[in-house]
Amino acid sequence: MSDFNLNASVRHDLGKGASRRLRRADLSIPAIIYGGEKTPQSIAIEKAPFYKAIEDESFFASVITLNVEGKQEQVVVRDLQRHPYKPLVTHADFLRVDATHELTLHVPLHVVGEDASKAIKDEDGELHQLASDVEISCLPKDLPEYLEVDISELELGTTLHLSDLTVPAGVTIVALTHGEDHDNAILNITKAKVMAEQTDEEEEAEAPEEKAADSEDESEGEDESKGDTE
Repeated sequence: MSDFNLNASVRHDLGKGASRRLRRADLSIPAIIYGGEKTPQSIAIEKAPFYKAIEDESFFASVITLNVEGKQEQVVVRDLQRHPYKPLVTHADFLRVDATHELTLHVPLHVVGEDASKAIKDEDGELHQLASDVEISCLPKDLPEYLEVDISELELGTTLHLSDLTVPAGVTIVALTHGEDHDNAILNITKAKVMAEQTDEEEEAEAPEEKAADSEDESEGEDESKGDTE
């Protein structure tokens, strides 16, 4: 679990106007901390360290320490509100973490072993990653930065599901607690040429129909020409 520490100050000037003024100053990001037994607290986070932190995908799957005017809060990111077309974060929501209670988060899914995969290198296989993250539940101390799946030994035509993932002790994949119907596929390896051949076959199957349609159109055109002549 990465060690992220950010400095913040308490916001006493609240409301939309205050948030706009804070963003215009361009030094900090308006945010809120909520959850647990404490009341929600409006804060302002130092902008430069915050923007650097969110470039790291593990930031979103880590317990973060917020230093709020000398007091520390253990939190996780719950939501980031972004500008509709500018690369700016307009507000951040942080959820307090209780060491004794499980939390639910989406963590990245990392696929490794593609370079060593015989199915891809030697059998013209093509990897299709169907999920980029996985929702898990665990205590804060057990929170992984990501889940990893090794495809180096997978055979061509293999499909992996959530139940095929190996997770650390204390970690539960949320979807699997809802039954087998939620055991979604996360990736597969198919033969690239098969897809191309299927496309060619579909085009060939459509060709006679198109020719028949063209013949009908030509016949109708000839009939109309004869009718005009008569």
